[in-house]
Parts: sequence; structure tokens; C-alpha cells
Amino acid sequence: MHIVLLFTNFGPYHIARASKLSEHLALKEWKMTAIELARFEQEYKWETEVSALNFDLVSLTKNKLENQAGHNLVWQLYQRLFELKPDVLVIAGYSRPSMLAALLWGLWHGKYLIIMSATTEGDAPRIWWREMFKSWFLKKYDAALVGGQPHKRYFMKLGMVPESIFLGYNVVENSVFNTQQIHLLPNPLIKPFFLTVNRFVPKKNLSRLISAYAAYRELAGSDAWDLVLAGDGILLSSLKKQINNLNLPTSVHLPGFLQQNQLLPYFAHAGCFIHASIQEQWGLVVNEAMAAGLPVLVSNRCGCYEDLIIEGVNGFGFDPEDSQQLTELMLKMSSGEIDLQSMGNAALEHIGKFSPDYFAQGLIQSISYALNKH
Repeated sequence: MHIVLLFTNFGPYHIARASKLSEHLALKEWKMTAIELARFEQEYKWETEVSALNFDLVSLTKNKLENQAGHNLVWQLYQRLFELKPDVLVIAGYSRPSMLAALLWGLWHGKYLIIMSATTEGDAPRIWWREMFKSWFLKKYDAALVGGQPHKRYFMKLGMVPESIFLGYNVVENSVFNTQQIHLLPNPLIKPFFLTVNRFVPKKNLSRLISAYAAYRELAGSDAWDLVLAGDGILLSSLKKQINNLNLPTSVHLPGFLQQNQLLPYFAHAGCFIHASIQEQWGLVVNEAMAAGLPVLVSNRCGCYEDLIIEGVNGFGFDPEDSQQLTELMLKMSSGEIDLQSMGNAALEHIGKFSPDYFAQGLIQSISYALNKH
């Protein structure tokens, strides 16, 4: 049995998942080949080492994805699929033409088809005719691997049968954030701090986060924690202007876009992690923060909220459009009234289930379902 796993671009998350999947498949004496559309992508500036993997990785182009013509990518993808002759085709999402082209190729050649998705009903505006089209092609897949409960409900609403939908898609390599190891790293700040890690784009809601933080500082006074906004993007200049206008340049820190290993000291020494997105399919940085043993404040619009957050146990959810609620939660977390250590330990324990092994098991279950279906 030959499985082809298709992603847009293999970053740290994808490498961790594919490596564990390859281990599981080897026990069945099944072969796996991974394909990425491009080695580099402008949207996610990962620097991923791919020279010593336990699976074969094929890059359709070594250049940036954004520099490639769509029809050229589809042509190269088809050539590779003809060469590899997979029995099972596992496809990440359906928003890119190349992914839909892979579905069509699989249908034409009678392959078993699995879709991986982190889409929920509420993470984007929905138009009825698009939903009808989406429902039509989703039913062409034999099975699905999705992030969590809201993702499963959405696929069920679109017409996939519940038994064909499996969980485990949205995981990271938890061991990278080993709390005993990363706490040996030097603290990047002298003061206690809140941490957020984002692309600086509108849906991440960073302007409102900064406003909520400004209100928090006024109320907390000399006991206020600092705020670290790690990331980069089109809103950088406007966020800097807002920070200056609110007289926060010494308490809000902008270290820029950081690779995973550069983020570890921040995860190690933060007091609390905040994810304030207005729209978010999942939010894998929340997985990372919990794996680092951090209590978390997470927008209830994030796809991960329902599966990852246990209210008052490992963190709290909030309405991302309610600045006052977020301000009050910051005050609560930094007040000394919350046992942050216990809350962080609960986060670490809960995220233990959401591992690359969980991904591999879920995907193998979906493949087995597809094989038994025919």
C-alpha cells in the first residue's frame, strides 16, 4: 500500500506529523511519500530542515509558492502522481486549485481519497451556493481527518457521514517544548510578561489586544506585566504607531518573526499566553503554549477553543470583540489570585493527547475506513 501525503508546504508542524505517520505505516509495511507544492511560502517563513527525514519528501518547486503559476504546479503535481502511483491520496484542504486538482486526479484514477481540514463553519463568511458546491465535492472523499468537534460538525452539516470523519489533524511536536529543558534557557525579559505569537494581519485582532492591554496597565499600575507580540506582517507599522500613541513602547515588546527555536525562551518564561483572533481555523500556537506549560487566554472564535480549553482549569476563553473582558482576564491572571503553576500543569497534561501520534492514529483510522468502505 502506497500513501501520498499532500501539503502546501512542510513546516515544523507538518514534519512532526508526517514523521510519526511514517513510523506507524512502516509497522504495517506501507510506504509513504510526502509532496509539497513549494519548499518556501511567503505567508509562513519557516526555515525547516528537510535533509534527514524518515520519509521521502518531493517539492514541486524549490522557489516560493507565490512565484509559481497555478497551472504549472498542477502539471508538475500530475506528473509526480503518475510516477508514484499511490493507492491512497491524502490531501490537505480544498482552498487551493492544486488540492482540487489532486482530488480530480484521484477520482479519475480510482484512488482512495482522504481530506485533512481545520475548517469550521464560523471561521469565514458562508455563501449558500459555495456551500452547495463544497458539499458536492466533499462527498467525493472516502474519509476526513479534522481538527476537533466544531470541524467535525461542519463536515457533517456539509453531508459527510459521521463515521467517515476522524480527529487529530491539528497537532504540533509537543516534545520540542519540554518544560524541563526550555526553562534552562535565559529569560529574554526581566519583568513578568504576557505572550502572543501571530502574523500581524487583521484577523489576529492585535489592535484590540493592545487597547485591552493599555487599559490593563492603568488598572494594574506598578504590578502590571509586560506584553510580548512576536511576529511580523502588514500591520507592523500601524501597531507600532498605536503602541507609541498609548505610551507603551517600554512595556510592549516586538521581537519580530521568530523561528520555532527562537521562540522557546519566550514560551519558557511567559506568565500566560494570549490568542485573541476574531477568526481562526484552529490556532496551533495555543498547542505550543500549552505544551510549554503555560496557562492560556483564548478567543472563543478560535477553532481550538472547544477542544483545548477547560474553563478555569487550564485557562479561560473570551469574546475577542470585548476589550473589557480581556482586560479583566489579564488582571485576574497577574493578580496572584490564580495558581498559575497548577493551571499550566493542567494545560500541559491536556495537550498531551494532541500529539503527532494522535495525528498518525487518526489518519490511519481514516485510511482503514476508506479501504473497508469499498
